Amino acid sequence: MIRPLHPDDRAAWQALYQGYQGFYGFHDRPQEFYDRAFARLISGQAGDFHGLVYDDGGLLGLVHYVFHPNLWRDEGVCYLQDLFTSQAARGKGVGRALIQSVYDAADAAGVPTVYWLTAEDNYAGRMLYDRVGRKSPFIRYNRPV
Repeated sequence: MIRPLHPDDRAAWQALYQGYQGFYGFHDRPQEFYDRAFARLISGQAGDFHGLVYDDGGLLGLVHYVFHPNLWRDEGVCYLQDLFTSQAARGKGVGRALIQSVYDAADAAGVPTVYWLTAEDNYAGRMLYDRVGRKSPFIRYNRPV
């Protein structure tokens, strides 16, 4: 049920990714944003993002991740950037399965460290994350723009 994203997934992937963007308050992304993101996810270029989908006769969820170097870990680390499931798939193990698929990809690549960020008020997501991960003591800061 979990497989790599492929070109035929374009429309269904975008519907999910628009839902994810909307969840974080980005409701008016231009089409070019989605075009670029999808192209990167299916490019197969070393060092770029990977996309996986949960497909049960239709796409129910997506996850995007990337491997990157890290000075503290010679093998690098894996950043799980985006995770989203359709409303109908929530509470049915789809998110957990997508996270596990990233863990499996990281293990296969010899990169055991996987991390991600979420909004403090993402209570539903955090209930899952508390079961499959360990909360970091770090606080994130962003450059003001």
